Amino acid sequence: MGNIHDQAMQYIYQQVLQRLLEHLSQAQKASLQLLIQRLIVTAGGSERIRDLRLMFVLDASQSSAQALACVRAAQLSIAARSPGTFQLRIATAWQAGMSATTLANIESTFSRLFMHDDPRIDLLVLDAGQLMPYEHRRAPSAEQRQAERQELLLCGHLAGDAPHWVNFASHGYLHLAELALQALRWKGGVDAIISAECLVDRRRYLAWSRRSLRNADLLGVRPIHSCAASLLEGLSELHTRYLNLLHGQEPPAPQPVTPDNDFRPALRFISIDDLVFDGDASHGERLNRFLGYRFDEQAFSCERSGAANPLLLAHLQGLRAEFIDNTRYRDGIDAYLQHVRCSLQRKGVPTAVQTRLFTAWQPSALEQRRVEANDFASRAYGLSEAQLVCQLFSPFMGRGLQLEAFLRRCHPGMLVAVPYLHKALRGQPAPEPVVQWLVDISGLPLPMLQSLYSRRPLNQRSVDCLLTSLQARGADLRHLQVRVADSRFLQDVQVGVRR
Repeated sequence: MGNIHDQAMQYIYQQVLQRLLEHLSQAQKASLQLLIQRLIVTAGGSERIRDLRLMFVLDASQSSAQALACVRAAQLSIAARSPGTFQLRIATAWQAGMSATTLANIESTFSRLFMHDDPRIDLLVLDAGQLMPYEHRRAPSAEQRQAERQELLLCGHLAGDAPHWVNFASHGYLHLAELALQALRWKGGVDAIISAECLVDRRRYLAWSRRSLRNADLLGVRPIHSCAASLLEGLSELHTRYLNLLHGQEPPAPQPVTPDNDFRPALRFISIDDLVFDGDASHGERLNRFLGYRFDEQAFSCERSGAANPLLLAHLQGLRAEFIDNTRYRDGIDAYLQHVRCSLQRKGVPTAVQTRLFTAWQPSALEQRRVEANDFASRAYGLSEAQLVCQLFSPFMGRGLQLEAFLRRCHPGMLVAVPYLHKALRGQPAPEPVVQWLVDISGLPLPMLQSLYSRRPLNQRSVDCLLTSLQARGADLRHLQVRVADSRFLQDVQVGVRR
């Protein structure tokens, strides 16, 4: 029975490989042999390929899914011509804030590549800080949803008057780094990390990582550019500090780094971007059809799922225009779309694709987009539009400096309770209905509100503030022009650059 099962599985793998090869472009099929050769060299020869353990981070973007398809083609091709093939560990981005289309794309990619039942494949996700096997029928835990909800709200309250697309850049990369590190250490580790990021993106990511770790005094003895594990370990520590600062918990002072007599060999890093991508859009669409990968208009401006949902970011800018700037919801959307358009032009996205992306944001469709954004916020985070508007005002920051303005604009009936609201935020006795109103309107527990009450917005902090430098990055890790103030002056700076 065991032999019959093995033969049946081998037949299925051959069929998957054949169909996959039919949907690769001519250039990708030609490069497949070079990819196989690169992996065999990494293993130390074809006779050792079955012992090679590789890790791939799937960030749910289209380019990531297509690169994974090429890696799978290499794995199955080697298995078809030799007794064994390499082991593949896939660390999968998986969060409550991902759109339904993105989650469906991940599952469809795994299913079409027949990865679920292959013992040579490990599919892993990170939920509430715990690594576990991927299971598409399991929703993110309540703890994961709460953590994402609080991170979203705290970022909004701390933002002050900065655009909300400023606040969801670096944190996505830190989440992915934490995922990669835990997957890297799982069950004996791996021999190499395989990456399809282009050289420009890799250099920008490495430069951002080195600058961020240097600002946090977290650079270790081993240079991060020499070992992927050292880089991920540093970013994991930075992720912990980021969350501590976000929640108002000052992290302990960094300890001096001393040699630890760690003689582990540097983890190998295999770049395959030169072998897996074809610039012909028609071939890319053909591979997408095989993978069941659907275009996601909610994720058009930042493919990496670690970043906040773009639909929600656009919605927040529309709400800011309506409730704070006293203009129109549409004006805020237009400002966000202009930001996105500039980003897409820098990436060289074809005009036809851009036109398709922005079709869903025609003025006649804005009300429907608003409904969709509110539905998403409710499903993913349990947040209402009123709670989203609350964070835009940052009414509790700086001893409640904007509290009366918020009440006057959105909740005039609560103006009579201002003294009691301040008492509750200071930790003094206050009527229970007042306390409950604060929790309900903000979506945050009272201790977090009291912490915000004693803090200043990021745009009133020094440029050297670690939280400020981590927040003020675009989805492509480029510097954003953000107004930053200290007690003496207000000026435009490039956040993260020491002068």
